[in-house]
Amino acid sequence: MTNKRPQHWANDLTTLLNAAYGQSRFPVKIIDLAKDYSHQVFPNDPITLVKGRALEGFEGALAPAKAPNSGWGIFYNSAIQSEGRINFTLAHEFGHYLIHRENYPDGMNCSDRDVIISDAEYNATENEANQFAAALLMPLDAFRTNIPDKHRPGLNDIGDSANLFGVSLIAATLRWLEYTSRRACLVVSREGFILWSRSSKSALKTGIFFRVSGRPPIPVPASSLASNRQFVSQQTAEAHHARGIWFADECDEIVLFSDSYDLTLSLLHFEEKVWRFDEEPEADDCVDRIARLGS
Repeated sequence: MTNKRPQHWANDLTTLLNAAYGQSRFPVKIIDLAKDYSHQVFPNDPITLVKGRALEGFEGALAPAKAPNSGWGIFYNSAIQSEGRINFTLAHEFGHYLIHRENYPDGMNCSDRDVIISDAEYNATENEANQFAAALLMPLDAFRTNIPDKHRPGLNDIGDSANLFGVSLIAATLRWLEYTSRRACLVVSREGFILWSRSSKSALKTGIFFRVSGRPPIPVPASSLASNRQFVSQQTAEAHHARGIWFADECDEIVLFSDSYDLTLSLLHFEEKVWRFDEEPEADDCVDRIARLGS
């Protein structure tokens, strides 16, 4: 097996899919792709089974066939109701198959945080599988066509992209944050405390991030929409916040209350910062890690 990295695998598959189906080919039919491609490229060790299974405490799994059979099975937690989460989980496990199966002959079980977080410091193996899944399901050139680099999207805009690419709203938001030049931050909270957050590169450089891992729980700001569900009549809302509410800078908060997953998503938009030649950007080695996302 070649030692190709996640982006190389995703690029190769994207090239094949573009040639076969063109640009209007989304969402990726991940089950068919995983089975067909593995049978063609690894005929002696293919993916032979993809199905839902009761996986208490896990989001997905890659498992070898029982002897004397050969091949592999990809499984997702049958309790998951979101098609977007299922698709990303399947792509994540397909990534493990392509990249890691020789190093993990007994297979791999992946928790919900494994399938969301993309941070090499947390777990390099899971990070690689997430990089592969995001690049395969949401190629940047196609995503940028939907949401240009400098565009200020709302959660509805990102939700439209999530539907197009067949992924969850969180996965689509994280993909947008990878390439946007805007200062923005996604904060995920539950019961008034921040579970994790992710910032765009330009936001990180101006100190817009939360350190969560290994620290006491951080409450969401008392004046934020996320902290005032009882006063928000709709599932979503938007508000402008003065300096010092979320961070030192003013921001717009777009909130989504997900009752089905008991999560609150806050997408924060900040005005662009005018740089002076003598300003030193903040170190960007403090990217948040999911520490306590339990579901």
